[in-house]
Amino acid sequence: MSKILVTGGSGFVGSHIVAKLLKEGHQVRTTIRSPQREAEVRAMVRNDGVEADQKLSFSQADLTDDHGWPVAVAGCDYVLHVASPFPQIAPENEDELIVPARDGTLRVLRAARDACVRRVVLTSSFAAIGYGHTNYDKVFNEEDWTDPNGPDMQPYIKSKVLAERAAWEFMAREGDALELTVINPVGIFGPVLGPDISASIAFIKQLLEGAPPLPGLNFGMVDVRDLADLHILAMAAEAARGQRFIAVSGDVVTLFDIAKVLRENLGEFAAKVQAPLIEEATRAPIRRSTSEKARRMLGWRPRAQEETITDTARSLFHYGVVGLD
Repeated sequence: MSKILVTGGSGFVGSHIVAKLLKEGHQVRTTIRSPQREAEVRAMVRNDGVEADQKLSFSQADLTDDHGWPVAVAGCDYVLHVASPFPQIAPENEDELIVPARDGTLRVLRAARDACVRRVVLTSSFAAIGYGHTNYDKVFNEEDWTDPNGPDMQPYIKSKVLAERAAWEFMAREGDALELTVINPVGIFGPVLGPDISASIAFIKQLLEGAPPLPGLNFGMVDVRDLADLHILAMAAEAARGQRFIAVSGDVVTLFDIAKVLRENLGEFAAKVQAPLIEEATRAPIRRSTSEKARRMLGWRPRAQEETITDTARSLFHYGVVGLD
């Protein structure tokens, strides 16, 4: 089995990837910004049914500092670079997101190249593909790129496209024998492994607590468990070298769609969920995308959106993120 570094193992996506790799028998090292987070990561992995023991180790490193990365990547066959800032509230200064996302990605790539790592799988985002355009009457695929100077550009979206562009430019200029594969997920949902939640999961939390579905909001959905699977497929498949893969499980959904699933599947646990009979007209652009490439080249098979929504909600009750009263 391989030795793999996962950056950002304390995050929503990172913790699921760590657990999945351990289940498959790999040796896993993950980066954390503070040693105090080791217990938190071990608890999340345990909550996914894995007793990590000596197969899981930790390395302290920060995206804003060169220190720690050579040690983190040493001896690893692969690096899954998942860590990236994603605050629920946009910062006043966009560089608070752009600089750690872009420069942190380059730090990881340089360290991986110097350590003779075979391949880096970079977690980018659909934000690097489907934004900043003037025409949304299409289905986006891996050939599309967000225009960072396009209309209505937000700091997080800009950070993701600039970080991924910088990664590909680095590979062309000085990547040497290192390989790069990029995963571009849409909105990430699925069961949490602890009480901390991501910005996307907050939408479901708010619905369960009685907030009305915001009209016009729509997005693609992918289950975090399927996203973990896709990272591991992309890590190992020869065909994935030098490729981008969109991770999306189906058509776009609205909060109205999610509310209906919650009401239909959770019974009394969805008592506070508001599901109007008629949804207000969608005003936001509809950004459709396809995972045909990942399905065809890697054999990826994501689960149904209804399962994702239901399992997300149940996990929020299980870990006390949403109360039972």
